[in-house]
Amino acid sequence: MPLPTGAPRIALLTTFAMLAFAGNSLLCRIALRDTAIDAASFTSVRLASGALVLLLLLRRRGVRPLAAGSWPMAAALFAYAIAFSFAYRDLTAATGALLLFGGVQLTMTSYGLASGERLSALLLLGVLVAVGGLVWLLLPGLAAPPYLAAALMLAAGAAWGVYSLLGRGAGDPTTATAGNFIRAVPFAAAMSLLTAGQTTSDPLGMFYAVLSGAVTSGLGYILWYAALPALSATSAATIQLCVPAIAALGGVVLLAEPITSRLLLASVAILGGIALTIVYGGGGKSSGAKKK
Repeated sequence: MPLPTGAPRIALLTTFAMLAFAGNSLLCRIALRDTAIDAASFTSVRLASGALVLLLLLRRRGVRPLAAGSWPMAAALFAYAIAFSFAYRDLTAATGALLLFGGVQLTMTSYGLASGERLSALLLLGVLVAVGGLVWLLLPGLAAPPYLAAALMLAAGAAWGVYSLLGRGAGDPTTATAGNFIRAVPFAAAMSLLTAGQTTSDPLGMFYAVLSGAVTSGLGYILWYAALPALSATSAATIQLCVPAIAALGGVVLLAEPITSRLLLASVAILGGIALTIVYGGGGKSSGAKKK
């Protein structure tokens, strides 16, 4: 059955891409909580599976595997993936997705400010509200997430923010993503060698890792980049706000995770603040900034 065309096709591609991105959190969490696979092995299998799917796509297109991307981007991708996996040993799917998203946006906003972008009143409000939400989420108390795991997820968000910044102007996004996944495999292999005596796994954990790499990462990026040309930059960024919400819903329905009042209030503050930075961030850019 062929995909619909026009707006319905874009809506379908976008929906599946957002489900895939949220699925990364759910698959990682369930694998590390309910199976024997360790975080390092999950990361290695995820990156290798994603690289294989994207490599097959490039071969079908007749494009050289390393035609785009770079080693610094691959290093940032690996840093994101390994911090993401180790963080999800102790975080719920919802909390992890929220911290990741907050880390990404704060990194990119900080870079913009350091580059001379002007801070409008509404953009400043958005940053303060989002940071306030993160602080509220991490305040000591029974509902606070473990601090080391939270710091790792914020680091994963920062690494993804760096990856995104390095990727601006990198050419075709699918080709660049494929090149970066392929380059990240040696990093994963080196880590596997370093942790060889401490690795554990089982068939179900390996299955979740392959699913995360091949489907929710590899195919998820392909779907997203297929939809992206039809979306404005603001629309694309705003649409991604639904990812933590989908991850939270999936965590409740599929993983029986609780939603605390603290997490709910922090989610409203963080995602609301990020929405303000997305909507009003473009208006205060310096003249040298490039608009997409």
